Amino acid sequence: MYYRVRPRKRWREFLALLNALCARWPGEKLYVVLDNFSPHKHPNVRAWAAANDVELIFLPTYGSWLNWIESEFAALRYFALNGTDRRNHGEQNAAIAAYVRWHNSHAEPKTNFAPDSPIRTWTDYPTKAA
Repeated sequence: MYYRVRPRKRWREFLALLNALCARWPGEKLYVVLDNFSPHKHPNVRAWAAANDVELIFLPTYGSWLNWIESEFAALRYFALNGTDRRNHGEQNAAIAAYVRWHNSHAEPKTNFAPDSPIRTWTDYPTKAA
């Protein structure tokens, strides 16, 4: 899990995150699953993604349950934020960072999620022509 805490959530900050992800996995095609938050769809973000081999995958409205990361957010809220009274954003960010470090040290790769699920037969995902 990789994260960034920023005071603002504009397209510029999102683009900086995408740049950091590309630097973390140089030469790899990245697939980024997103909600429909307007900074994710900014024309500059879309143009940058097209030029840098990053595919932006937008979930349907009210379809956040389709995104694996949502379960991670629930765990983060439960273990790092619920029932706390942090005095400032720095303390809250430190708690989030501690949880992410713990999570990453215990993480195992997710592969072939629900291989026998009937949902795989409901949708025919087109393959991209080379």
